[in-house]
Amino acid sequence: MRFLGIDYGTRRIGLATGDELGVATPLPALVEADLAARRQALVAVVKQRRIDEIVIGYPLNMDGTAGYKAKETDVVAAALRAEFGLPVHLVDERLTSHIAEQGMNQKQLREIRAKGIVDSRAAAVILQDYLDQRFPPGLVPPPEV
Repeated sequence: MRFLGIDYGTRRIGLATGDELGVATPLPALVEADLAARRQALVAVVKQRRIDEIVIGYPLNMDGTAGYKAKETDVVAAALRAEFGLPVHLVDERLTSHIAEQGMNQKQLREIRAKGIVDSRAAAVILQDYLDQRFPPGLVPPPEV
């Protein structure tokens, strides 16, 4: 199985990939200025990588409630389900950007953010959380027949 992790944003879309071995790896972020171009690039990634399931970060408020951004993500998730006909899982993304920024050069953070590196690292954190729940570390999944 191939999974695509998404850290959705209005300016950039962070991406990561993973499989049942349980390791999430960042991909280049979609940073096209035009929303239609980002959408087209996302379609290409899903097709080229033969994605089976999509995992998207769900931006809950710190108190666990769903605010405006979470409701916007619900719409995006529904659109992804309709577009690709694939399962789309929502995963709590609180503090993932903070985790993704750890160890980065703080002086270059603005430039790093513009390139989408933080977004894709956040997508990897989101996807890794999902993979750890679905395929707990230490358990080897049975081979596919």
